[in-house]
Amino acid sequence: MSKRDAPIYKVIFLNQGQVYELYARQIRQSDLWGFLEIEELVFGERTQVVIDPSEERLRTQFEGVLRSFVPLHAIIRIDAVERLGTARISEARGGGNVTPFPLPPMPDKS
Repeated sequence: MSKRDAPIYKVIFLNQGQVYELYARQIRQSDLWGFLEIEELVFGERTQVVIDPSEERLRTQFEGVLRSFVPLHAIIRIDAVERLGTARISEARGGGNVTPFPLPPMPDKS
């Protein structure tokens, strides 16, 4: 299977109150417990006349990154897609139908 035939994954996750939507060629469960490894990030071609500022911001933020480790609880969705879309960052909006997994109560330190 060549790189062109390899599947592309759209990974959507939360990071500091923002929703990141990235495209990658490889994802897998990490040896670091509770993390997902995202490798070979894919961005659109720079030959386009119109440049999306959010994609350009992601490109510079992840420039030189070989592998990203994202906590599993931050993952919203992973899709295997046929074609590359636009990577983007958007503000997380509340009031959706997704509820965070409940955490156990903090132990009393008294």
